[in-house]
Parts: sequence; structure tokens; C-alpha cells
Amino acid sequence: MTALSVNVNKIATLRNSRGGDIPDVLTAVDTCVAAGAQGITVHPREDQRHITPKDVTDIAERLKEINTEKRPTIEYNIEGDPRPDLIEMVRHTKPTQCTLVPVVAGEITSHTVWNIRKDGDTLKPIIAALKDADIRVSLFSGTDVEQIARTRDIGADRIELYTAPYAMAETEAEIEREFALLETAAVKAVDLGLGVNAGHDLNLDNLPLMQKLTGLLEVSIGHHLMADALYIGLAAAVKAYRRALGQQVT
Repeated sequence: MTALSVNVNKIATLRNSRGGDIPDVLTAVDTCVAAGAQGITVHPREDQRHITPKDVTDIAERLKEINTEKRPTIEYNIEGDPRPDLIEMVRHTKPTQCTLVPVVAGEITSHTVWNIRKDGDTLKPIIAALKDADIRVSLFSGTDVEQIARTRDIGADRIELYTAPYAMAETEAEIEREFALLETAAVKAVDLGLGVNAGHDLNLDNLPLMQKLTGLLEVSIGHHLMADALYIGLAAAVKAYRRALGQQVT
């Protein structure tokens, strides 16, 4: 089964736009878990425009409470660039997984994958430190198989395939081409012993085909799921995305 990890950044964005604590991020986490999400994802940016360090800690504590009563456990995935304060936050919080993502100044959302040829020497000791803390490490990745091989060489456990080119494809030919690139990358990763995650612009229309991607362990979805939640409700949206992944939903 491919796990669904719900990114709750947008809940914090809406809260921060007005101040105060409404909507409440922890209530959103509870709702997603109750609807069957297998994980929760956050991306605490340096400018704190959505998820804050306090949110990171509060969610970690809430998931610990939930996981004392629930099996299987709900995974916690913290995304971000490997700046010192983020790495320290991750090591202190001890999520299930840390997804390292390069950040470009002024970007609205992540859109750049790692260049392991250039950044590998910098990333390698960071990955080692996170793994020493018993945290699984995933790197935001394109479909270049040489880069994926280098990702294995510097110690990462998984890649998260950047799916925006696939999600933005319009014609059948474009969709087939972009999915084929993802499939080639996924097969390479699995052959190397890497786990495969995916994320970015996945939605109810393009997610079903992702069920066919070799070795897909997890998708992280925020923006589109939260947009659908405006129309049908958060619990219903989580269940709809689970169905799109082929999960049995009651």
C-alpha cells in the first residue's frame, strides 16, 4: 500500500493570515488521522510563513499521544532545507522521516531538486547525523538516474520524486512521457535499495496512475488536498485521496 502523508502547511498559512489560533493545526492533524491518513508532513520554512517551530513540536507531541493508542503508527515527516536551525529542530523532534529539500530565495513552493554532484559532499554528513538519531532521510529528487545513484552513495534512505512535470502534463502523450521518466527513476531507486516517495501537485485526477509506479511507498500531498477540503471537508478529502491511491476506505 502507498501511504498518504497529509501536508498541513496550508492550515497554518490560513491561521497566520489572521493571527490567533484559528484554524487550529492540531485539530486538522486529528481530523486527518481520524480519516485514515498514514502520515503528517510539515515544511517549516525559515520565514515561518506557515508552520512554526512551535507547530513542529506540538504536532510531534500530538502524534506521540496518538501513537500510544493507535497501530499502525502515524508517521511524521519534516521537510526542509538543511539549514542549521532546521537540522537541530529535526534532531530534537525526532520525526520518522526528514525530507531534505533545496530552497531557492523568494520561491512560493519547492521546485528545485538536489544536484548531488554539487551538493553531495555537504549533504553526506548531515544525512549521517540524522540517521545516527534514528531518523529516516529522503532527498527531493528529479528523474536523472545518475543523480539517484549518487543519492544512494551519500547515505540517503529514500528519494522523493518531484512530480510537478507529470502533474502539469496535459496531453496523453505528455502524461505518458512524464510518467515513463518517473517509472525509470523509481525502478533505478528500487534496484539500488532506495525507498521511493513522491510529491508535488498530485491531485485526485493524476493520483490514480501513480498507483502503478514501481515501489511507491508514500505520497505527500498538501495544496490540492486542502483545496478540495474547502469544498467537501477535510475528512472527506483525506478519504477521497486514499481512494485515489487504491486504499480501502470505509
